[in-house]
This record gives sequence, structure tokens and C-alpha cells, in this order.
Amino acid sequence: MKYIGAHVSAAGGVQNAPAIAAKIGATAFALFTKNQRQWTAKPLTAENIEGFKSECSKYGYNSGQILPHDSYLINLGHPEKDALEKSRNAFYDEMQRCQQLGIDRLNFHPGSHLKKIPPDQCLRNIADSINYALEQTENVIAVIENTAGQGTNLGYSFEQLATIIHNVEDKSRVGVCVDTCHGFAAGYDFSSEEGYSMLWKQFEQTIGFEYLKGMHLNDAKKELGSRVDRHAPLGQGYIGEEAFVRLMNDSRLDGIPFILETPESERWADEITLLKDQL
Repeated sequence: MKYIGAHVSAAGGVQNAPAIAAKIGATAFALFTKNQRQWTAKPLTAENIEGFKSECSKYGYNSGQILPHDSYLINLGHPEKDALEKSRNAFYDEMQRCQQLGIDRLNFHPGSHLKKIPPDQCLRNIADSINYALEQTENVIAVIENTAGQGTNLGYSFEQLATIIHNVEDKSRVGVCVDTCHGFAAGYDFSSEEGYSMLWKQFEQTIGFEYLKGMHLNDAKKELGSRVDRHAPLGQGYIGEEAFVRLMNDSRLDGIPFILETPESERWADEITLLKDQL
């Protein structure tokens, strides 16, 4: 079973997101549980929480079909003590919100060293930050998203993701979200049949499919290995439509949310239909 959707708006409250997802034919969805451009937000109200759960039940979404994203401000590998603590507290708040909403996973970008500490230390900071949040929450998996490797962002290689996972104490509550555009920009070739086979072989050997908790489906505006994070509509970038046909027919990827983050949200209903038609 493939769950296919997009990152939808939660304007007016998280309880509004399920209906928006259902309207575009989504069987999965992503959302921000708070304003992603702000460090803090008002706590979720009983109306938010009960409304979200009720709407998810109404439209047939269970926790395994929802992949929320944390704030882009958060840097769990930050080299400076005060800024790292600020990010850790914000991440804990995001995890707590997911717990309150009955969502079992939270997707996030791992972090950046900002040229101030060695990459290995940054990766350790990220793992320690995850441990900090897991110790204070329950039932929510911290899902690390691979990056394009742009700037000083880490988490662009499967080896780096594996290093973070290795240093997370509770392995049952950590996972990975593979973004196709980010992976392609980092050098993983989704576009060719040979490259596709090779990258998943590397993933299995380095990380393991048991840690795959979601995917972001995006074509890429830049070439393979560019290290530039620029999403394109499906079939209109360097990855190409055939790659997404392969993804839809890969049984190893069943049972996880597939989330579109492609530009031009008016295309999402058509892109969801395109993907469903491959099943």
C-alpha cells in the first residue's frame, strides 16, 4: 500500500489540514503544527487537538499516513551552546505537539555546522538533540530528512544519517525520510534504472529499510550532484517521470507516507492522480 499526499496548509488551526488533504485526493499528508517561521507558538488547544483527531477519523487518516515537518529555524547541530539549547527546546515542543495530536512521527532537517565545528561534532550534537527530545516524549519517531548538502547542511549522505542513528539511544524511535530531490542533488541517481538500484542497495547496507518512515517526492531543477536544493514538478526536472513510476512499484517502500513538496500547489491533485495511476 502506498499512501500519497502533499504538504498542506494548517491555516486557521491544525484541525483544518485533513479536509484540505482529502480535497486533493490525498491518502497521506504533511503539515506544520505551528508557524514554521517562529520559534514559539501558543499551545495547542483542546479544540485543535480534538478537532484534528476527529477530522483525521472522518477522512480516514491514521497516524502512519501523516508526516508533519518541524520549523526550518531549528538547527539541532548548532555549534553555539545557547542557540543549540534554543533549537533543542523548540524541537521538543514540536515532538510534544505531535504526541498531543496522536501523530507517531516528526520529520526534520538534521542540522548545520556553520563552519564553526567539525562535521563529526555536529552529527553528535544532532544525535544528542534527538536523545534530549525522546527522553521527554512518548510514541513519536524522530524522522531525519536527508539533505542536498547545500552550504554547511549535514545529513546528505547515507553514512551521515547512519552515524546519527548509531548515536541515538532509542533506535525504535528514530527513522529516515528520503527526499528524492535532495538525494539527487547529493549524488544519488534516482533518474536511471541502474542508479535507482544502486542507491537503494546502499541505503539497505548503510541504514536499513526498517528505518525508512517516509519519503518526499520532488523532481530536481538542478543536475545530479549539484548540492543545490531546488524542487521541480514531477517529470519536469532532471530526475524525470520514470523514476517516480519505479518508486510507485517498489514494494520495499510500502506502508509509509509519500509527500509531495513540489512547487505550484495547484498541480498536487493531478500529481497525486499521476502517482496513483502507476499502482
